[in-house]
Amino acid sequence: MSSRRHGQVVVIAVRGELDAVTSREFDEYLATARQQSDRIILDLTAVDFMDTSSLAVIVGHWKKLTARDGILALAGARYRYTKTLWITGLADRLPRYDTLEQAIAALADGSGDG
Repeated sequence: MSSRRHGQVVVIAVRGELDAVTSREFDEYLATARQQSDRIILDLTAVDFMDTSSLAVIVGHWKKLTARDGILALAGARYRYTKTLWITGLADRLPRYDTLEQAIAALADGSGDG
């Protein structure tokens, strides 16, 4: 995992598996990002597995961000590897973009309407 800023947007890039083993680190990355910005993009392009423990982390931070009119967007989520986003309906609730570039452009202009 890594994070970087693009203006007012913080991008958290995740590689490999998001599961019970990595969920604590994932939670810490999101908590740090929320302290820096209310516009966060999860770059899931390189995720090859996601389980429900990571969904719980995403939902928790999404709720905290939306409570203060923030945005948590998804970029590059591929159904094959992140099925749990669709099975739970979360993929339809969060702004979702095919590419990181599209997500950055949308959140940087303030809309985030995916």
